[in-house]
Amino acid sequence: MPPSQKRPTRRTRHKRLVLTTFESVPSYRLKLVFLILSLGLLGLISRMAWLQVIQTTKLQARARAFQIQRVEPLAARRSIVDRKGRLVALDEERFRLWAHPNNFHFPGDHPDSLRKPIEVARKLSGLVSKSVNELVESIGGRASGVRLVGGLDPEVASEIRKLGISGIELEPYLQRVYPQNELFANVVGFLNDDRVPQAGLEQSLNNVLLKRKEPVRRFRLARDGTPLPDDLAPGVFYRDDDQLQLTLDSRLQELSSKALKDAVIKWNATKGVAIVMDVTNGELLSLASFPTYDPNRFWKYSSALFKEWSVQDLYEPGSTFKPINLALALQEGVIQINGTVNDPGVINVGGWSLRNYDFGSNGVMNFAEVLQASSNVAMVKIMRNLNPSRYWELLHLLGLDSEPQTDLPGAVAGYLKPKEEFVNQPIEPAVASYGHGFSLTPLKLAQLHALIANGGYLVRPHITRGLQGRESTFPPVPQNSSPLLREEVTKVVRGWMESVVETNSVFGFKKIDGYRIGGKTGTADKLVNGVFGNGLKVCSFVANLPADDPRYVVLVVVDEPKGAGAFGSTVAAPAAKEIVEGLLVLEKIPPSN
Repeated sequence: MPPSQKRPTRRTRHKRLVLTTFESVPSYRLKLVFLILSLGLLGLISRMAWLQVIQTTKLQARARAFQIQRVEPLAARRSIVDRKGRLVALDEERFRLWAHPNNFHFPGDHPDSLRKPIEVARKLSGLVSKSVNELVESIGGRASGVRLVGGLDPEVASEIRKLGISGIELEPYLQRVYPQNELFANVVGFLNDDRVPQAGLEQSLNNVLLKRKEPVRRFRLARDGTPLPDDLAPGVFYRDDDQLQLTLDSRLQELSSKALKDAVIKWNATKGVAIVMDVTNGELLSLASFPTYDPNRFWKYSSALFKEWSVQDLYEPGSTFKPINLALALQEGVIQINGTVNDPGVINVGGWSLRNYDFGSNGVMNFAEVLQASSNVAMVKIMRNLNPSRYWELLHLLGLDSEPQTDLPGAVAGYLKPKEEFVNQPIEPAVASYGHGFSLTPLKLAQLHALIANGGYLVRPHITRGLQGRESTFPPVPQNSSPLLREEVTKVVRGWMESVVETNSVFGFKKIDGYRIGGKTGTADKLVNGVFGNGLKVCSFVANLPADDPRYVVLVVVDEPKGAGAFGSTVAAPAAKEIVEGLLVLEKIPPSN
């Protein structure tokens, strides 16, 4: 075997054993390790003490922020209802539709795909008030935050959610809705688009009765979102469902509004008001004005319509004030129940010749006939028996020149001449005897006729009863505790007013069979720039019923009717009769005995 083919020799390997010599650890190293461990343990203990003792309150607050749900109310307002519980104003949930085109996806789309605005517009156009082109134009080239439409009701919002389109957002908000439309606009008012009260009770009672008393709600949640029973604050699930109840009756308000509207349109008048008042407590069952507006579309109307002129505008009442003057004369003893007065047709006062409205004379009359004929001359002769100073004091006592106590917003005081001028100028008490020379609001006149009807008490006119809910709160309305007129005086004057209707001296208000009703017309010339005789007038009619035990006063006032035959008896009386007939039915007033 050649040498190159020799097998390699086998070597034997031996493991070498290495012996390690252990050296003793220096004691300082052990102490150093022990010190480090001790310091670490002390640091952990200090940290635990810091967190559990010093930082407890702060950490608990952070934990509660994750565990507790905080629900804030949507600035909701209480609903308003009439005396029978019919809704007048309420909050309804609405939605604004927002678009974010940079995130348009349909259900099932690939995450990287992006839908075009026109594709989204096609799906939305059938649900909203805008067409496809209008929606696309609204989006334009913007990437996000595009407001498409507002005022969507919950049903439409639900249908939009079902589409499942990403990039479409529904923002909830509350919208004030007035289901009776213009029927109560003159007293309730409205909220603008920013929910800021602009008129009526919405404004005057905004912070007092209409804002719901709903605090921010907080409660702990379990892992699945269920509210935990512990740590629940008392009343956390309570909802303020109280409603503001009015004294007004929707049915009577609608009837009054229609009768008033017909009169204003027929006589081409500027405006009109109709009032129905409960004389026992001052509650207003109806307070209608025309022209008016729809609070749901307030932006379409002139702001001049947003005030209630029956409490904010003054006028001279004319002959409707004659029963008040007769009551004052009888109260002061300057006339007797069975007395008479002569009406020659003209009387001179301080160089002024005062006449009757028809320029005629009536001869000798009793006081019931004075009202029937509406004699100005007779009233001048009656009231000049009363000392002018005392006369002024009585008018002041009735509150002619003071702001009335009422919950109607914007109520103003009437105007009465200064006492010195009234006393020293004979013409002032003379014209005041038949309702001129001073001014008041229609509401004030209704209050004064309620004084005649209820036996001499000055009630407080009002249209709100209080809050109605789980615990209705109807606070008593403060009234005058002592009468201003004797009951026997008011009873006599009511009889004289009843004779006006019984004798058919009011052509537009014929006697209603079975019912005793007192009434008085009024036709007052308007003073414009200090001048009478321009043809402008205010026509009115006031009634109390039933005359044997009065419960209601009805007043209709029509401003500036046009036409030669425009008088209280032809313009206001027919509307008042229509309202009275409806009142008899709605309030189920039995026939008089």
